Amino acid sequence: QVQLVESGGGLVQPGGSLRLSCAASGSIFSINTMGWYRQAPGKQRELVARISSGGSTNYADSVKGRFTISRDNAKNTVYLQMNSLKPEDTAVYYCNAILQDGRLYRTRDYWGQGTQVTVSS
Repeated sequence: QVQLVESGGGLVQPGGSLRLSCAASGSIFSINTMGWYRQAPGKQRELVARISSGGSTNYADSVKGRFTISRDNAKNTVYLQMNSLKPEDTAVYYCNAILQDGRLYRTRDYWGQGTQVTVSS
């Protein structure tokens, strides 16, 4: 069984920084894209950033220049470094991975449980 476990959320003041981590574990054959999405109260879930297995990245316009996504393929882990945080970044952040499991070799989306990020003074 595959699991994605996030960590690193919390409360931070405007202008501050946080680093989110997400580790994939279980029976994994290969991981394609990994990414971060967020959902604020009353809003739809939106893409924040994603990174391919080869390291290609793309970002939402609202976070370009402030957030950086990276991954450690040896650890099946993706990171999101968030700098210059703004109150509008407040949301639950979800880790996502498109991966092929090691038992049935099916490729599909997996999601973490979410971690709260609150930006407030």
